[in-house]
Amino acid sequence: MKSPNSAIMQSIEELNYRVTIGDVATKSGLDVKIVQQELLNIAAETNGNLQVAETGDIAYLFAPNFRSILRNKYWQLRWQKWLQKAWQIIFYLIRISFGILLVFSIILIIIAIVIINSKSDDDNNNSNSGRQGGGFFFLPRFWFTPDIFWIFTPNYQQRRYQRQQSNSSENELNFLESIYSFLFGDGNPNANFEEKRWQGITTIIENNNGAIIAEQLAPYLDNIDIYNEKDEGYILPVLIRFNGYPQVSEKGEIIYYFPQLQVKAEKREKIAVSRYLKENLWQFSLATSTQKIWAIALGAVNIVLALVLGSLLTPEIAQERGGLILFVDFLYPLLLTYGISYLTIPLIRYFWLQKRNNQVNKRNYKREERANLLTSNQELELKINYAQEFANQTIITQENLAYSTEKDLLDQELEQRDKIDEQWRKRLEN
Repeated sequence: MKSPNSAIMQSIEELNYRVTIGDVATKSGLDVKIVQQELLNIAAETNGNLQVAETGDIAYLFAPNFRSILRNKYWQLRWQKWLQKAWQIIFYLIRISFGILLVFSIILIIIAIVIINSKSDDDNNNSNSGRQGGGFFFLPRFWFTPDIFWIFTPNYQQRRYQRQQSNSSENELNFLESIYSFLFGDGNPNANFEEKRWQGITTIIENNNGAIIAEQLAPYLDNIDIYNEKDEGYILPVLIRFNGYPQVSEKGEIIYYFPQLQVKAEKREKIAVSRYLKENLWQFSLATSTQKIWAIALGAVNIVLALVLGSLLTPEIAQERGGLILFVDFLYPLLLTYGISYLTIPLIRYFWLQKRNNQVNKRNYKREERANLLTSNQELELKINYAQEFANQTIITQENLAYSTEKDLLDQELEQRDKIDEQWRKRLEN
């Protein structure tokens, strides 16, 4: 059986375990059909309760430990949690391995050069030990920090987010991380972009009580062109995703309302949302300027040493010296390839990011233009005011419940009779 959707479970927790389909769809940005089915499944698996309002709308009530109940039932959730932890450790080891490989390459080449240039065994031992100690001269000073063991902490994603939110020195990359960051960057800065898009759209709809015009969502969409802009065809994916409906005014203006997003488990304040959907620019590296300089310097040293070793290393010397030199002779093509790639990859990536960021800026500019149109066009303001005539919000409270699985059916029937009697009594008094 398919395991529950993690985004929906997170939304339930953030909304204090009492939600409607509209609440969760707004919070997660997921399709209302998916949300409806998932809420029913989770409620069935965790003995959740349904609260049916007199209007027929439904609120779902879950126990605070519903996630633990699901984890005990679904082996996929248990494996997913274990695999997530394992992958964090594996991925972190992969990341720091590039820095370790760079240091290993430099030290190995230095040792090989010292052995080849030695004239005697005694001189070889003296020169080798002296040069090996000097090999660490190339390592940056922050390699030898008191907290050297924390560099193997695998919670990289969380720390990367902290670094993006803060410029404090506490969130700086360590030496091994900075090497990987210099080579390959720090991942997609817009990894959750589609999630942000739909959350922004649902927030706009919620802030307008479920009734909007197409131009209000245009700053969050990218499927707009000269063919669908005039007939507002670009809003169709939103209507399909959230079961929205168009309404035409007497002047021929179209507004859109979303009945399921208008039903809430409790009254919620308007949520601040950006004027338009903004993509983050791709950063070359989160490493500091000093770390980048060290990364380039070490790469240059590695190539120079590799070229020097190549000029000294011959098959005859390798056979004569044997042992380590024979091993280095075997590895030399890999060492040289790594040294060249170490500086070539970042160079190619730098120019690629420049081109990509130009495209990001163009898309951001278009979305910002559509956002500015909302504040400078009086006709759009009139359309927005007209849309508010369809704005509505249904709050499911204890007072307007018709049925709940929390209580016995007979007790609820008696409560309903009392409620009806009370309503008739008030009418007679008036």
